[in-house]
Amino acid sequence: MQEARHADLIELRRDLHRHPEPAWREFYTTSRIVDECERIGVDELYVGPDALGDGERTAVPDDDELQRWYDRAREVGARGDVLDQLKGGYTGAVAVLERGEGPTVALRVDIDGLPREESEDEEHTPVGEGFRSRTGAMHACGHDAHATIGIGVLEAIAESDFQGTFKLLFQPGEEIVAGGKPMAGSGHLDDVDYLLAVHVGLDHPTGEVVAGIDDFLAVHHFRADFSGTPAHAGNEPNAGDNAVQAMATAVQNLYAIPRHGDGPTRVNAGMVGGGSATNIVPEEAFVEGEVRGQSTELMEYTRERAERTLDHAAGIHGCSLELTTVGGAPSAESDTALVDIVHEISSGMASVETATDRDALGGSEDATYLMRTVQENGGLAAYVCVGTDHPGGHHTATFDVDEESIAIGVDTLTDSIYEIAQKKP
Repeated sequence: MQEARHADLIELRRDLHRHPEPAWREFYTTSRIVDECERIGVDELYVGPDALGDGERTAVPDDDELQRWYDRAREVGARGDVLDQLKGGYTGAVAVLERGEGPTVALRVDIDGLPREESEDEEHTPVGEGFRSRTGAMHACGHDAHATIGIGVLEAIAESDFQGTFKLLFQPGEEIVAGGKPMAGSGHLDDVDYLLAVHVGLDHPTGEVVAGIDDFLAVHHFRADFSGTPAHAGNEPNAGDNAVQAMATAVQNLYAIPRHGDGPTRVNAGMVGGGSATNIVPEEAFVEGEVRGQSTELMEYTRERAERTLDHAAGIHGCSLELTTVGGAPSAESDTALVDIVHEISSGMASVETATDRDALGGSEDATYLMRTVQENGGLAAYVCVGTDHPGGHHTATFDVDEESIAIGVDTLTDSIYEIAQKKP
């Protein structure tokens, strides 16, 4: 990659890092993406609802929360015409290059940040270099690098003699596994022959490329709200129906769900709360949690038992239950034909020190919705990891990206996409 182009991408990545936005709030991020796509020149650009289609979105913040982030994006320079298209938290974009006869190849990158504070340590590079987050959220998983890599690939494909159609999918809401499903159902995947998705890091160092990530755990995120009856805890506790007791019973028994003999399953009550005062029998409580499985079937096994456990815990204590889906994703596997091409390309790159065929994720990702949509339509899909040195683990306050990995990602994916279009595996 040319040094000047790499410098421009670093500048873009740092700008996105300064302005991370959580799921469905990626207003400034989407505006910057539109800027870059228009600068490059694309044949079609779908923004907001046009990128997501009519699919139901989950875990959308309330109007006040959306307005706060919307106003902030406008204050820091997001374009008014783009913001108008994103009202209601319809964030994300799809860029399309039409380059004559040939297959349709797509690349998916995610764009959201995490709701956590970034380190203020002077040794933390974003602090020392002046691009620490200014929003109270953080790009603690590299999605700023993902979006930047996507722009780099888009520009490189636009300037090449690529034959076919190239689609770049900027997906919102991955961190809460909520954006993949509506984007997969938007119609933009219906004609895709080949799909690549990308992630940086995943405990692989700078200079390593993993051509195919597998073993995604299927996941379902839920919120359970328990409603009981308040009463005076000292004078008349028998008159109350204790929602916190229902929540506590549920948490204890969620962890007692039997594991399955066909493969790993997981359950976690990640956030719990309830009550209003020490002398009031609490009338409200909640659990936000998740279940996972090595396959979609194993996840559904755990989900069914988790929902039964939550319902019974509410009933035991005379409470009602409202159960809400926050997000979710199925399992998926990378197709060998694409993995082989990415592995061959990365093996021949001077900047790649280690070209790895496959590795297991051991976690969850809603790119699997897009992968399975393409595969079920007769196409092929693969999930690529571009290694990056990071001083802190993913989702920690000190996570950062080695910016040299951005050029490696752009070059690897550009050459792979070109080769896929040529070979049509």
